[in-house]
Amino acid sequence: MIAVAVLLLPLLGLLLYGMDRVEDRLTARPPEPRHASGRLRLIPGGRQHTADHAARRQHEQQSRAA
Repeated sequence: MIAVAVLLLPLLGLLLYGMDRVEDRLTARPPEPRHASGRLRLIPGGRQHTADHAARRQHEQQSRAA
């Protein structure tokens, strides 16, 4: 009887450790989402362009055409 208890002790220790890890994962807060930087725009026209920005784009387009 004592031999069975001694043999089961490591198994119960591993089970207790595993259950502790599972509980920590379930009760932990989710990680904060990583947001894209303010410069990244996937859809053109997603924000209003200022006159300065529009002038700069025209200048770039003219320099490419030349």
